[in-house]
Amino acid sequence: MIRVLVADDHPIVRSGIVALLEAAPDIEVVGEAANGAQAVSLAAELTPDLVLMDLRMPVLDGDEATARILADHPDIRIVVLTTYETDENILTAIEAGASGYLLKAAPQEEILAGIRSVARGEVALAPSIAALLVRRVKKPPTATLSERETQVLALVARGNSNPSIAKALFLSEATVKTHLLHVFEKLGVGDRTRAVTLAMELGLLPR
Repeated sequence: MIRVLVADDHPIVRSGIVALLEAAPDIEVVGEAANGAQAVSLAAELTPDLVLMDLRMPVLDGDEATARILADHPDIRIVVLTTYETDENILTAIEAGASGYLLKAAPQEEILAGIRSVARGEVALAPSIAALLVRRVKKPPTATLSERETQVLALVARGNSNPSIAKALFLSEATVKTHLLHVFEKLGVGDRTRAVTLAMELGLLPR
């Protein structure tokens, strides 16, 4: 039996996932978590074979919960089951240590097959996710930032807030936010930290 902990903050969605898993003859649901922090706690208490992890959850996101679980229990395998399929979400989850990345909209048999594959020590990726990763490897980001966007991001890298950046560059806070949104879009990221680290990796900012 594959002992599974299900982590999802939507009760109805979580119930549907549990029902799907419990109908499988080789899977046992040993616990349910409504947020990332609870997933970390239950993983330590129940030591399941596998955690089926949503990404966007209150208290603690799925990627951070994944990293914390694996730090203390490296034998537990994590499969992300989410609605999000952007490059940034995928890479963040995989960097955190997830062995699978499946989509909630996938056919039920695909989800079950992914869980079984990861339980065997393999990697399971939804076809669209695998295609995204292949494209990213073949075509690494080649974003170009404007001079002003680079100035704004450089100040972000030094720990400056939007108000202090606006003051330093004689801009309005709204303009600073607009520049940052353009940077996020060009780099394909969703937050300031990843924007800075990726820009450094690409040589757009000095390390």
